Amino acid sequence: MIIIGAFIFVIGVFTVITFNRAVRLKTLVAEAASGIDVQLKRRYDLIPNIVGAVKGYMAHERTVLEQVVSLRSQAMSAASVQDKAAIETRLSAALKQVFALAENYPDLKAGKNFLDLQSALISVEDELQLSRRYYNGAVRNYNILVESFPGNLAASAFGFRPARFFEIEYATERRNPDVKFT
Repeated sequence: MIIIGAFIFVIGVFTVITFNRAVRLKTLVAEAASGIDVQLKRRYDLIPNIVGAVKGYMAHERTVLEQVVSLRSQAMSAASVQDKAAIETRLSAALKQVFALAENYPDLKAGKNFLDLQSALISVEDELQLSRRYYNGAVRNYNILVESFPGNLAASAFGFRPARFFEIEYATERRNPDVKFT
């Protein structure tokens, strides 16, 4: 009877510890997602300024600017991490295209306003990249608990499910660049 009682006590302590750890890790995932949202908001606030700065110069590249504005709107209304990741990948590609097109306009790329906006965007992109890494690390730790034995027993009993990583969509961004020495 003492052995059975001790066994039940150990199982109970394990369950409580695992539950509390899962709650803590799930909270860290939510906090990390919030960090991404903060950086995305900063980025979304910069986009109208960038579009406004280049609009006069790039009148015939209007479709690129419209695409950036449209993707910004879609990204701001995306609900899930997966939806945000997919739209953010497309938005990043569109912004790269805007800055690539700006290379064709020496007056634009030499302008202080444009340079300041470009610098601010680079800073936001760096912070966003750090936020994504933090989020993915939090998801990794949470998923390890939820999916590995014996933690998965308690986690599944309380309804904890694995979280999804914030992933890059385009396969070209996953490839290593070709470096050629001549």
